[in-house]
Amino acid sequence: MRCPFCGNIDTQVKDSRPAEDHVSIRRRRSCPACGGRFTTYERVQLRDLVVIKKNGKREEFDRSKLERSIRIALQKRPLDPERIDQMISGIVRRLESLGETDVNSDKIGEIVMETLARIDTVAYVRFASVYKNFQAADDFEDFVHELRPPQAEDEE
Repeated sequence: MRCPFCGNIDTQVKDSRPAEDHVSIRRRRSCPACGGRFTTYERVQLRDLVVIKKNGKREEFDRSKLERSIRIALQKRPLDPERIDQMISGIVRRLESLGETDVNSDKIGEIVMETLARIDTVAYVRFASVYKNFQAADDFEDFVHELRPPQAEDEE
């Protein structure tokens, strides 16, 4: 593993332990050349995924991009960081187990929204506002209205 500080290719593992509910390994590393310390994660990857964007463009699946968008939606929400990592790993495993190497970005968005809806409603609405490209306050209102169960009308 190359040192991110000095570029030395001979780094040493100081500590390894399971992370994310035993679906990855967290390794603490140090560089003998510059003394820098850093952490790496090792995960199982079932297949290389290719994302097909709405405009037809194809790009390699980027877990960090998925993670970044989910963390933005969950910003300042009362969720344990390890729980967020587990959720992201679960989404990636679900995408990999679809059986296809090509995945539509719409499918990824649907899976993320479905997962967020079960975990945190506020994060779900935040993510949906970007995913569904809300343009006005009415878009939020309509979306939130769909989330609420129908109210029984009071009969007088």
